[in-house]
Amino acid sequence: MSCDLHNHSTCSDGSVPIQRLPGIAARTGLHAIAISDHDTTLSAAYCYAHPRQEGVELIPAVELTGYDFERQHRVHLLCYYPNLDCVPLREHCEIMKRRRNACGLQTVHELEAMYPQFTEELVLETAAESGVIYKSGIMQVLGELGLSDGSIYGGTYHKLFGWNPRGIVLHSPEYLPVREVLATAKASGGAVVFAHPTVYKSMPLVRELAAEGAIDGIEVDHPSNSPEDRAECVQLCREYGLVPTAGTDFHGRNHKVPHPIGTCTVPDETVTRLQEIARKRGGGNGTR
Repeated sequence: MSCDLHNHSTCSDGSVPIQRLPGIAARTGLHAIAISDHDTTLSAAYCYAHPRQEGVELIPAVELTGYDFERQHRVHLLCYYPNLDCVPLREHCEIMKRRRNACGLQTVHELEAMYPQFTEELVLETAAESGVIYKSGIMQVLGELGLSDGSIYGGTYHKLFGWNPRGIVLHSPEYLPVREVLATAKASGGAVVFAHPTVYKSMPLVRELAAEGAIDGIEVDHPSNSPEDRAECVQLCREYGLVPTAGTDFHGRNHKVPHPIGTCTVPDETVTRLQEIARKRGGGNGTR
């Protein structure tokens, strides 16, 4: 049986409502999926409340964002089976929600000055489920108004939000230090997996954390991981006894290169290993 351990919904920046994901997974032939929305416990709470839907096991997870200040890049950590009333976890999610929304509103007001038909109210409609203004939601509104090239991550996106050259309305939140975020994930009792190391060129940090025993696993199979990084991650997992995982990082249409649920999967045994780690750490029951 196969499981996809990395998916997003409208609880963060995905395009598909969370209640539709299990049906999609069932028709794909998956036995289980993790719904791991960004810096929020909304999707994990849904999975705890609906442990099995349409014959598919729903694995509670959250993808936490941190920052490696030494190497100056973002880091994503997948935390499986967290306790949702863990105070550090709640505080992390609230901080990131507040910071993202402050940046999002600044962007929205600048776009309102550029385009009279563009309004804050329209953007807030796209954030109804997550409570957070994401760039993908802003792009959705621009597309509906005929103010973009029609692609979420096309030329208009890069003009507005690109890094090089810097987008004209780009405002990025301050992220918390990666080791602080790692401590938060462990405090929640969850099993902690380093996500898609190729995306932010994170292999030096992965090597460091693996050698320290600071992480429980590495997301080896991901659409954006390079073959070289995958091979090294497999070796690191073998050397340090870490769990090699796989996840599609499904966002629906809100992705530069879309991939359907089930593109990257692991066997049930991988889920069992993550459950055991969380159980020993005191996670997995939604309470603390």
